[in-house]
Amino acid sequence: MENCTMITQFILVGFQGDRELQLGLCFLFLLLYIITLMGNIGMVTIITIDAQLHSPMYYFLKNLSFLDICYSSIITPKAMLNFATRKKGISYNGCAIQMFFFSLFGTTECFFLAVMAYDRFSAICSPLLYHMTMSKKTCALLVAVSYFFGFLNCCTQTGLTFSLPYCESGEVNQFFCDVPAVIQASYTNTFVNEIVLLAMCGFIIVVTATIVLISYGYIVATIMHIPSVPGRYKAFSTCTSHIMAVTLFYGTAFFMYGQPGAMASPNQGKVVSVFYTIVIPMLNPLIYSLRNQDVKDALGRQLKRMSSSQ
Repeated sequence: MENCTMITQFILVGFQGDRELQLGLCFLFLLLYIITLMGNIGMVTIITIDAQLHSPMYYFLKNLSFLDICYSSIITPKAMLNFATRKKGISYNGCAIQMFFFSLFGTTECFFLAVMAYDRFSAICSPLLYHMTMSKKTCALLVAVSYFFGFLNCCTQTGLTFSLPYCESGEVNQFFCDVPAVIQASYTNTFVNEIVLLAMCGFIIVVTATIVLISYGYIVATIMHIPSVPGRYKAFSTCTSHIMAVTLFYGTAFFMYGQPGAMASPNQGKVVSVFYTIVIPMLNPLIYSLRNQDVKDALGRQLKRMSSSQ
């Protein structure tokens, strides 16, 4: 039997292929990562410096952009290094740290999307009470609660995963230390871990998705009672960006963690993993800027101010 007591690193199998494919993947990840950083840093900057965007909706959006920067940065640089050098090892502690922060940011983003749906519900269904309901204190509390549940989940998942025994040549059939892939690298029975993973992730997805669905149920009902067509369009246009972001995130999250067969198709899971670890953080600022007139107007104001100051 292999040495199963002195493990010092895991091998991230990633995507199999020749040197050209690995370099191609490295370039692709680099390109997507640069766009992710530029888009999300730009979103944080424009919301911070433009006074007209200092509202609860954009406060949450700024926090979402910051989260996407962290979310992508915990995965992408290490993946690019592995593709470029073909050295696929990651230390035992490094794997635990990567899993911890990935679970933290991923779970927190899930709750952020639910909080943003509640924000839209408050703005459209109770506009007169909106600024009282979504005060600065309430907004900060909702962000803190989201991080709390993220911290709770990542501590549980990382703690249970790294309590399992692993052999020295443990191979992780993924390009980063994702919980399902690392669990499968253990030589012991992982049934309890798989059940806990399914239960916790299923609970998080169901609870947050329910908040989103109920919020948008009330929003649609309220919008349908608006007599004018332009009024309906204006109210609904404030939600379309969030609906797109929610659909992308929850769809991939459910595919990866919310169904019993999620751990049985690792190769298919790798492709989906690229989507929710790299593509979605890149798309979020594009979705919220290109489909949001307030952000486009703020960007125009700042560009005019820069050009006039030269």
